[in-house]
Amino acid sequence: MNINLAEFVTSYADYKQMPASDRIEIAFSGRSNVGKSSLINKIFNRKKLARVSSMPGKTVTINFYSLENIYIVDLPGYGYANVSKSEKKKWGDLIGSYLSDGERDLALVFQLIDMRHPPSKDDLQMIDFLIDSEIPFVVVLTKADKLKPTQRKLRLEAFKTEIPCFEDITCVEFSAVTGEGVENIRSIIEEVAQD
Repeated sequence: MNINLAEFVTSYADYKQMPASDRIEIAFSGRSNVGKSSLINKIFNRKKLARVSSMPGKTVTINFYSLENIYIVDLPGYGYANVSKSEKKKWGDLIGSYLSDGERDLALVFQLIDMRHPPSKDDLQMIDFLIDSEIPFVVVLTKADKLKPTQRKLRLEAFKTEIPCFEDITCVEFSAVTGEGVENIRSIIEEVAQD
């Protein structure tokens, strides 16, 4: 798979406008400012494939990127406090409609969690939803470079009690700064694309 061929296709702010799924889709989910856009850019070796912002809540649409025979789908971040209730509901409906549409060929979700902190209530709700819906997922622990080795070890230990079924979940420690975890994530994408 040639990662350099990834390109932005289109965005949808309204689920009803989204066409039917015509190929495998791999989605990226996580709270606002967890690093989804940075992760997508790092995986595909591009600086500006996905728009990165220091302001949380910048991705308010579902963004589709094409890579050979699959779509990479960047879902809006959830849980950002500084938006109106109606805006939050709109994002929630958009994400929920996408994930619960049984017609889509959703092969995998990369669920991003900031490694420095316990998962938020929204993170846990998302993990429970993925488990209950039997949607395959991988947890990506972002911002790993911001922790010293001892802190990292403590956080990994804590996740065992904070995240349900943690020991049965595939986890990848990731840093957009150092590139840690990139090859691992690329190989998971390749494996899914070949199935």
